[in-house]
This record gives sequence, structure tokens and C-alpha cells, in this order.
Amino acid sequence: MSAPSANSEGRVALVTGGGNGLGEIIAGALHGAGYRVAVADIDEAAAQTVATRLDPGGQTAIALHLDVRLKGDFEAALAALLARWGGAHVLVNNAAVTVARPVMEISPEEFDAVIAVNLRGTFLGCQVFGAYFRDAGHGRIVNMASLAGQNGGTATGAHYAASKGGIVTLTKVFARDLGKAGVTVNAIAPGPLDLPIVHKTVPAERFAEFKANIPVGDIGDPKFVAQLVLQLASPESGFVSGATWDVNGGLFMR
Repeated sequence: MSAPSANSEGRVALVTGGGNGLGEIIAGALHGAGYRVAVADIDEAAAQTVATRLDPGGQTAIALHLDVRLKGDFEAALAALLARWGGAHVLVNNAAVTVARPVMEISPEEFDAVIAVNLRGTFLGCQVFGAYFRDAGHGRIVNMASLAGQNGGTATGAHYAASKGGIVTLTKVFARDLGKAGVTVNAIAPGPLDLPIVHKTVPAERFAEFKANIPVGDIGDPKFVAQLVLQLASPESGFVSGATWDVNGGLFMR
């Protein structure tokens, strides 16, 4: 993890879906760099486990229950940060659900459920925290998109791919709307990373073949993605906005 920086000292970040997987790694990187971090998750127990590991005393890391489908939950989370630490500077919209299912077998209800978490959740986070950042004159929003939203997805469902493509577009919309207020909005679009969800999706007997089909010959390191979040969250990143940063081993080139 990065050493604490004078530029991150005292800054406050909230990470949705921070109770496990990539969100947990991002929360750890932010905390290691000197941020005060709210680990937000619909599974508050998982969020609390992560927050306690980061700071058992709860001075620099806390857990928050947050259902990203509910605007009121985002408003409550923001209020909690203001009450505890007096401000907020960074939002990482990471929470997502994945359901790998053939497109012709996806029910309308399942489609709506995935879109509600991945796309609606990102929209609400950008809206609630974006308004606060705008009024404060500074803020950083990092949205987690995906390679699936760029190439249509190969191992993920159409609803997941569509939601992640929508996040790329929302990132541009909010970046344009908030830019003059000192707020940047960027997205990161990872390909397959060395995370449990990837190992669960790809059978062990097919993993060598799976990696061989990636131009660089391997899956990605989620810690690098977390470091990219740190770069985009920094005060110095004010000239970077509306962009989608690809981390995919060469699977999608433009």
C-alpha cells in the first residue's frame, strides 16, 4: 500500500461494496494512503470486518450500511461522514452484482434487479455526493465500469454488460455537469482480475486457456486498480475527468 501522503491526510472517502472483493482492496489502499475511509456495503457485518481490520479503534475507518438502490441511504451515508469527520472528498462507486446467464434466458425482473444495483446505484451516488461536492467546490468520483460494458461481455450477463456500459456514459454526463465546480468524475474499466469472483466464474480446468486468450497472457492485479483509484482521487487529478481508464490486458484496444 502507498505510504500516507500530505495531500491525502484528512481527506474522507466512501467506497460502496467495500465489504469484499475489489471494494475491500480499494478501501485498504485509500486508508493506507492516509484517507479516512467509510466502508459501505449492504452487508454491514462484512463492511464492519473490513473497517475493523483497517482501524480497530474506528478513528480512521468506519462501516456503514448502504443499499445503493436507495437515494436515502446515500443521503444518510453522506450525513454520517459530515457528522463524524466534517466533510467528504471522494466517492468510489464500486458496488455491483453479476449474474452470468444467456441473454435469451434473462427475465425482465432479473434484468431490472441487476440494473438497479449497478447503474441506478452509480447514478444515485453521483447525484447525492456530486451535489455536495459541487457546493463544496471540490470532489472526486470514481465509478467502476468494466470491460464487459465495452465489448459486450463474454463471461457476464447482458444485464451486467449493459449496466457497465451505462456507467461509462453516466461518467461523462456527470463529468460535464460538475466540472466547473471543481469536481471530477472518472471510470475504471477492468478486465478479468485476480479476484474470487473471476476464479468462481472460470472453471479451474479452463483457467490456463482463459489466460492464454488474454494478449498479455495473465489476469490483472486488483491492487493496481486500487492504485489507479488513488491517482484519480488525488487533489492533483483536477485535469482528468470524463475518462474511462482501461485495465484489461489488451483485450480491448482503442
